[in-house]
Amino acid sequence: MDLRFTDEELAFREEVREFFRTSLPDPIRRRMIEGHHPSKDDLVTWSRILNAKGWAVPHWPVEWGGTGWSPVKQYIFRDELQQAPAPEPLAFGVSMVGPVIYTFGNDDQKRRFLPRIANLDDWWCQGFSEPGAGSDLASLKTTAKRDGDHYIVNGQKTWTTLAQHADWIFCLARTDSAVKKQEGISFLLIDMKTPGITVRPIQTIDGGHEVNEVFLDDVRVPVENLVGQENKGWDYAKFLLGNERVGIARIGISKARLKRVRELASLERVGDVPLIEIPRFREKLAAVEVELKALEMTQLRVVAAEGRREKGKPDPASSILKIKGSEIQQATTELLMEVVGPFALPYQPEEEGRNEPTDGPDWASTIAPTYFNWRKISIYGGSNEIQKNIIAKAILGF
Repeated sequence: MDLRFTDEELAFREEVREFFRTSLPDPIRRRMIEGHHPSKDDLVTWSRILNAKGWAVPHWPVEWGGTGWSPVKQYIFRDELQQAPAPEPLAFGVSMVGPVIYTFGNDDQKRRFLPRIANLDDWWCQGFSEPGAGSDLASLKTTAKRDGDHYIVNGQKTWTTLAQHADWIFCLARTDSAVKKQEGISFLLIDMKTPGITVRPIQTIDGGHEVNEVFLDDVRVPVENLVGQENKGWDYAKFLLGNERVGIARIGISKARLKRVRELASLERVGDVPLIEIPRFREKLAAVEVELKALEMTQLRVVAAEGRREKGKPDPASSILKIKGSEIQQATTELLMEVVGPFALPYQPEEEGRNEPTDGPDWASTIAPTYFNWRKISIYGGSNEIQKNIIAKAILGF
């Protein structure tokens, strides 16, 4: 298998790289390099720049704003986006609910929602996990009972990322409790302004407000907001999770992080010697770089085989990419913690209007929060333990 890029693909990479170099606003680029979370305004601004270029949803069908790029060009685009580094388009819209709508939704839903997702006119969040129904998602207890032209939804969702910003939530709810648990679930689109919805913040270990609890009390959802068929939501959820894992290795992000490690390790000194020249540190850095290169080769093999795979069928190799990709991302944060040393200790939250001087270098304040926050990477998108079970069943035949 020849994994080298063609001349056309190399020219495309240069085109994409130049666009990111000239079109990504400098303040957003700087915040991304320094490890800050992009704000809502950052994401909206950048998504609309991409959409104006026609690149907001490159993997979608052409009739709904897609580019028609080959899998290789989509890979190159994602890799350059992450290395820029630029904010990735809001995944809950472009990678999750958007593909569900254009694959299983009706024409009215496609016309209503897809253009607004591409331009980030609507901010979406994901209503899947519940207390007691995380990895075992089919055990969810949120119910949706038909009442004329509406469903009455009651239940609780948790770990709902960025729900504080959301205009809409896509939700799994039980519509039939008399059948096997996977067979009685439906996929609903719910306006977050509907009476009966309450969002409560959950403070994460890094002191941030990224995730939330969402309570639904007698929420009336029009039947027209049901995606596909009633009680088929589990099939749509599996399709969505397969899409969520596309690119989950985030190789470009790890490349950008390792570049940042080298840059900062050249500034920090151990005695009279820059940290980057300390043999033990160089060995650790090189080991992660080698693993990342091996992962990139594996990702390219998956991309090369994509055209031969049965359409709509998830590739179990995505589980391998997810496991190793998350481990490498976490390893990059460990290297940054070693670079920052004792200046990782002070708690220095990102607060608007905060004017006290930071302890240590200006770049130090985000490293420890990122390290703690990224412990989640091996859990979301299907925990690594679950991914190993998928590999054992789908690839090894156990």
